[in-house]
Amino acid sequence: MRAMNIALLRSTQNRFRSRHFIQRALCHSVLCTLLLATISLHAQGPATPLSKQTDLKSEVIAPGIEHLQITRGSKSEKESTGPWFINILRIDLSQARLRLVHAMDEAVGLETVRSMAARYGALAAVNSGYFRTTGTYRGDSVGVEVLDGKILSESNNARAAFGLIDKGGSQLLIFGHVKFEGQVIAGPESQWHGRLAREDTRKMRVPQTSLPINGLNRPRADNELIIFTPEFHRTTLTEPSGLELIVRHERVIEVRDLQGSSSIPADGFVISASGAARNWALKNLRRGVRVRLNLNLSPIEIDQTGLWKQATSIIGGGPQLIRNGRVEITNAAEKILPSFVSDSHPRTAIAKLKSGQILLVTVDGRQPGESIGMSLAMLADLLLEFGAVEAINLDGGGSTTMVIRNKLVNKPSDATGERPVSDAILLFSR
Repeated sequence: MRAMNIALLRSTQNRFRSRHFIQRALCHSVLCTLLLATISLHAQGPATPLSKQTDLKSEVIAPGIEHLQITRGSKSEKESTGPWFINILRIDLSQARLRLVHAMDEAVGLETVRSMAARYGALAAVNSGYFRTTGTYRGDSVGVEVLDGKILSESNNARAAFGLIDKGGSQLLIFGHVKFEGQVIAGPESQWHGRLAREDTRKMRVPQTSLPINGLNRPRADNELIIFTPEFHRTTLTEPSGLELIVRHERVIEVRDLQGSSSIPADGFVISASGAARNWALKNLRRGVRVRLNLNLSPIEIDQTGLWKQATSIIGGGPQLIRNGRVEITNAAEKILPSFVSDSHPRTAIAKLKSGQILLVTVDGRQPGESIGMSLAMLADLLLEFGAVEAINLDGGGSTTMVIRNKLVNKPSDATGERPVSDAILLFSR
């Protein structure tokens, strides 16, 4: 199938095309379709209906920002014929810029993409990462999230993510898999030896103790140690079943056992522990003890470590769709069910072209006769057609949303319309 889905607009992959160019490309679509119907580049069978482009609209909404709206396929007894309703933003980051934001400007909470775009005055926006949809912690990111250099959420099974690097008057996106490691470290590295003579200024080393951090700004499970930062919310929202320690200026200033929902200081953090982690904290984190956090995000692809260290914002998704210009769907390594890959759903994706330009893509679904959605293999083929060399899948389903100039340009699949989500990718002119 992949070979059949590549032809129509491959020539658009390396630079922005004017509307005239796209119209000229459409004139060749009939020839391309006939060719694809008879020839398989890799002998994989007849062309699929996805290769039929029935309608395309193109609009330059600002310098360096082009919106493509595509309808392909047609309704029939076989869902494999479509239709598919596709929206694509093609972005030149030398003329436009991205910003990653969380709903309500906290690490928990929900807000529509349209509301986030309006609050920030963005030209366009799409939904981004996965999140908890219900309960007290709804809106909490399920996956890595870093905003403006601050870690809001740890990675989930080292799933695919993208990072945003600001470089002077432009931006760079990197793609890969990110893992999280963290520790709470208690005690000073050294202290004054009180029994030495007054004129002796030597210090003695004091053993430190540490415990791994299980997560950031999320619900605490049994035997876990969770860190809550000021970006999360006013309080930890926790149940009164664990121990919480208020830390300011690297010192424990208050110990709250079996109380819950502790206030988070603006210049510190809260350590929340249960079970075995609670026992360790009661022993080692008394009032006045010095406490430091060691938080570290590192890529699985170690050759990109230097680039990831420059990223000031990171959003996790998954799975990876394209790497080095080839389809490479990593759902097994990311512990994502095969059915999530093979079934047709509404989809949102982000991709990078060889030129450095960026694609933000939505495909509507769950709407027979209008748009049935795509498998991830079909989505990857679509991205390859437009010249993607790196790409990851983002949250889809009812979350799939694209907004341009404060108007929805896709049709979300929820019966209630646009779904409130946890975070968004916003797009601005430079």
